[in-house]
Amino acid sequence: MRKIGIIYWPKGGNVESVAERIFNQFDKSYTDLFDASEISATDIVNYDFLIIGGSTTGSETWHDVAKTNKWNDILGKLDDINLENKIVAVFGLGDQILWPGNFVDSMIELRDEFEKRGARIVGEWPTTGYKFTDSRSVVDGKFVGLAIDEDQQAELTNNRIQRWTDQIKKEFGLQ
Repeated sequence: MRKIGIIYWPKGGNVESVAERIFNQFDKSYTDLFDASEISATDIVNYDFLIIGGSTTGSETWHDVAKTNKWNDILGKLDDINLENKIVAVFGLGDQILWPGNFVDSMIELRDEFEKRGARIVGEWPTTGYKFTDSRSVVDGKFVGLAIDEDQQAELTNNRIQRWTDQIKKEFGLQ
């Protein structure tokens, strides 16, 4: 069976909770869940599919938080990894009311880092049902991955996760 690796950061809080709920949508016999401090870039080669995510840090400050953002430890070593046969889906958390001008911007950072190294990105998600003013993670009218707002729309999260994981299972070729 082909393997799925789910990687998220930061550990704890809403991001971890959402990552666990995504993990619970997949068969545990071929799916592993890690926070970004538990896995190295070289471990990524063990997975056919990756689901990666994190919380919004405005994209303009993404690299400024290098000491605490464990994604930077992985991203800094991706040049040594062959990602050309990897299929990657991205999820991101943000608060569209408090931070409407950079809602889930971190998704574009993750997508771009994996895509520029040859990974195929799947899991685009509609912007309908969200109230934000701007997001760098919207490309051609869709989010580059699953956008979650646990602060303002927590009641929609489980349904969004279910629909998105059903979608990416098809895009991964698992259904």
